[in-house]
Amino acid sequence: MSRTYPSPRARLSLILSACAIASALATTSALIAPVSAGAAPAVSQEDITAAQIQAEVRPAERAAFGPEEAEYLAWSRLEYRATHGLRPGAKTRAEGGPDDGYPNPMRIRRLEMLTATQKATNDRFDPKVFGKFTTYFPSPDYGDHIALLPTGKVLLFSFEAIQTDPTKEPAPTNIIGAANAGRAYLWDPTKGTGTTAFKAVPPPMVQLDDGTGAVRPAPFFCAGHAFLPNGMLGVFGGNLGGNGGAGAKLSLIFDPWKETWTQNPDMSVGRWYPSVVTGADGRQLIMSGQSDLGWGTPTPVVERFPAKSVPVTTDPNQVPRAPVDRFGADAPFTTDYPQLFSLNDGKIYGLGRTPGEQWLFDPKLETRTDLPARPDNLPAGVTSRNYGSAVALPGGFKGPDSVLVLGGDRTDPNTYQLSGGQWSKQQPRAFGRTQDDTLIMPDGTLFTVNGAFDIRDYGNGPYNPNADLKYRQTEFRDIQGNWKLGPVQRLPRGYHSNAVILPDGRVLITGDELQQIANNPDIKSGMNGTIEIYEPPYLQTGNRPTLESAPTGPLNYNKSFTVTTTTPDRVTRAVLLAPITSTHSVDTGQRQVEVQITGRNGGQLTLQTPPLAAAAPPGYYMLFLLDAAGVPSVAKWIKLEAKESGGNI
Repeated sequence: MSRTYPSPRARLSLILSACAIASALATTSALIAPVSAGAAPAVSQEDITAAQIQAEVRPAERAAFGPEEAEYLAWSRLEYRATHGLRPGAKTRAEGGPDDGYPNPMRIRRLEMLTATQKATNDRFDPKVFGKFTTYFPSPDYGDHIALLPTGKVLLFSFEAIQTDPTKEPAPTNIIGAANAGRAYLWDPTKGTGTTAFKAVPPPMVQLDDGTGAVRPAPFFCAGHAFLPNGMLGVFGGNLGGNGGAGAKLSLIFDPWKETWTQNPDMSVGRWYPSVVTGADGRQLIMSGQSDLGWGTPTPVVERFPAKSVPVTTDPNQVPRAPVDRFGADAPFTTDYPQLFSLNDGKIYGLGRTPGEQWLFDPKLETRTDLPARPDNLPAGVTSRNYGSAVALPGGFKGPDSVLVLGGDRTDPNTYQLSGGQWSKQQPRAFGRTQDDTLIMPDGTLFTVNGAFDIRDYGNGPYNPNADLKYRQTEFRDIQGNWKLGPVQRLPRGYHSNAVILPDGRVLITGDELQQIANNPDIKSGMNGTIEIYEPPYLQTGNRPTLESAPTGPLNYNKSFTVTTTTPDRVTRAVLLAPITSTHSVDTGQRQVEVQITGRNGGQLTLQTPPLAAAAPPGYYMLFLLDAAGVPSVAKWIKLEAKESGGNI
């Protein structure tokens, strides 16, 4: 049954009501045993009172999110102690207690060091050539998953941490029960960088098949996601908990306009670390991920959303309430989070991290065929790449027809291009890195930010936040394919790092909970994530061209439309840039498509939409006008669909 997430006050009321009868439920016997034989009796879930909740409320959370959400967060901590056998008032390691092994002065000194070295390094880079890092500010979420929404707001989501010692695992990957929970927030750039710029948008309360009977905010971290044709975000899979990483069957939709979540019928298989791609037909294919049996059981089953029997909606007022069904071909990836791309031939390219697992999927015929093995230069004994970036290279008006794979191997700086069904080695970057994020900029150049030595390893061993600082350095690729190093970001960000291009052309950088925890000067504040803003060189060169207006209604393919500008003489190009939604270096929808300028009449330009949905799958795009130097306007959102008005594809 589909359901939306109730308000924090409603949730709290339901929780307190449920406490009165919880002792009668058999599932309460599944609580984890006390931490030691000599510990005082644990507080049980049914003993939580309104007074305890009020005493637990943190002023910073009340100021940031309002009283209702602050009370819910307070209840979450009390409930966590209950399910973990802790005494009332006991400090958990996730609260930065005295036993968390990482003193706060060290966090302060680390951040001071990183701030000073960033400034000293970047003073040598001319902002007009390399851009510059500007704002750095706290966030209530780690940003392990991210999406730029058609409203201009940014969705950040991750998990409720069980640990704030950065030398230990903070995610509840192997935890079952209520502590295995997700969380989500919106950042509104128009409201600045303070706490009031963030809004909590918690996921639905769910009960997973984990044997505990616990109801908790959906643990959708390590899911896969992609945008639907109506601008909503489809999120599939997540963390079931236990056995080293098991997949949940969750199927969720986030509505950017109502800012609410909807739960759809479960998938047939659990997926932890799956990938999702939206095809030219507007349907999403969901592949790979560890199954609900646990780590080492990747599923070959490919599922489709919505099911083939259900029409695809393009209406932004209609939440797709639909099941998945099984696609006609399997995808036997042996590693998770494959890179998936819908190219301008209408086919889906599935590029696995193992060199020999490269496949072509036909959404119409529901078939899979082999592609040549990628010529990776892997070290002896290594069978697959780590998590690393890949992008669909800009292909002009017809959309992308090739892919560049460039991250995931710390020993190999080379980049590999798949074009015409064949692989070729392209210009190398300065050094190999994993966990990186590469963005397609409005002018078609590439920008790499973030990176690490390995998962949870920044060059000095696992779970050691003292990073090799070279991974903070950004890198640029020009139109000719040449790379050059650029300025450094504040924090080293590797595993779970993310970055998106905002409509004003700036780049938002976030993610990597270990580094954010290690450099948080106030670990008890509740603002345990960070965001950094980068301004590309095109924002340092003076005035920008303007885009005053663009159509707000849906646009069909291969059709003319008009826009207005106060700088018509400066405009030489127009491009569409798909909004980014990414995690684990995977963004299956990112693309840049040229838009033809077919007419000029004073401040009015006539543009032509892409020829087919295969060039640019249906949905929302940022429209930029550019001058001869590649300087973009502030973008306007437009919507492509296969019909002139809302309805089915």
